[in-house]
Amino acid sequence: MFVESKGEPHFFTYAVVPINVKEKKVMTDQIWADEFQVENAIKGGLYHMIFSEEFKQLDNYLNSVAADGQVTGKTKDALQNAGGQGFMTPYYFISMTDEELAIKPVYDLYINNPDESAENLRSAFNETQFDPENLFINIQFFMAGKETEPNKDIFNGVVKELEKMTSIPKGSYSVFLNDNFIDKKSADGTKDNTLERSFPDYIIKD
Repeated sequence: MFVESKGEPHFFTYAVVPINVKEKKVMTDQIWADEFQVENAIKGGLYHMIFSEEFKQLDNYLNSVAADGQVTGKTKDALQNAGGQGFMTPYYFISMTDEELAIKPVYDLYINNPDESAENLRSAFNETQFDPENLFINIQFFMAGKETEPNKDIFNGVVKELEKMTSIPKGSYSVFLNDNFIDKKSADGTKDNTLERSFPDYIIKD
């Protein structure tokens, strides 16, 4: 079962709901969620929340890439029905390792007081502990036309622009440009013809 938060911090995650097929009964007393995945999702939402101005710069650029209609992102339905990857937009999602320490005091402050202001949460972010190689901003585009191969010029243009940008959030950026096909169950579009710039050659912003 995929879950979407209300308000901020915004994020998607998932829970496992066991079903007794023979009795056609939902085992409500056995529902569980992966604590690390939920915590990671909340942290991603908090990171987006406290660096909202920097993410606006990223959003504006990615929207401009899709504006001419050659590429597109995931639909809202895809995010809601097959998401679960933390903070997500049609064009990217945020993930991080458990070694990302700068966001931990922000998370602790939020858990203790969910109504804490964005300003105070931002002040709790420990810049000295931040390592861009522990936080990932994963960008994914799809070709808008059916049976259209990923366009190398568009892909190379996005990579070059991201490399030059200085006002977007810090982190390790990966870029994927897929054809038009997306798996409905997983919302994944990567395949052999996907163009990608990712591990170990991330675009690092620090």
